[in-house]
Amino acid sequence: MKNCYKFFQNKECEYFPCHKVKNLDNFNCLFCFCPLYFLNECGGNFEMTNGIKNCTNCLIPHSDNGYEYIIQKISKKISETKK
Repeated sequence: MKNCYKFFQNKECEYFPCHKVKNLDNFNCLFCFCPLYFLNECGGNFEMTNGIKNCTNCLIPHSDNGYEYIIQKISKKISETKK
């Protein structure tokens, strides 16, 4: 399976899918909890509600290029902290 480390899907999860999407076959569960949640500038479509980050409308972790996007953001953050 090509690039299997980039994609995982759990159709047996009681919350699947946790976001409304057009194509369930491409819905990626790999980053069920987004590793970018704690970044102030994650680049996702989020809202702040009573000081809590609400990522309900963000599909970056579940998208086709979500893996690449998240790894790039994490790598950039690591590089910035090393300076």
